[in-house]
Amino acid sequence: MPNLTISVSEQLYKTIKQHKQIRWSEVARRAMAIYAQKLAMLDKLTAKSELTEEDAIRIGKKIKRGIARRHGL
Repeated sequence: MPNLTISVSEQLYKTIKQHKQIRWSEVARRAMAIYAQKLAMLDKLTAKSELTEEDAIRIGKKIKRGIARRHGL
């Protein structure tokens, strides 16, 4: 199995060190697996999409403008 090295903040490192009974590599492995599953689902959902990245950006900007107007911003 390949190894992966990650960087964490000092605060997170202190918390991890205080809880040595937890298998942190397993926590990270499960979190990454869940995230990877979500990405795979997103890839599957968008595989046949005809929207370009520019289309998605344009739609996102329209949505943000609408939300801003609704909240008086």
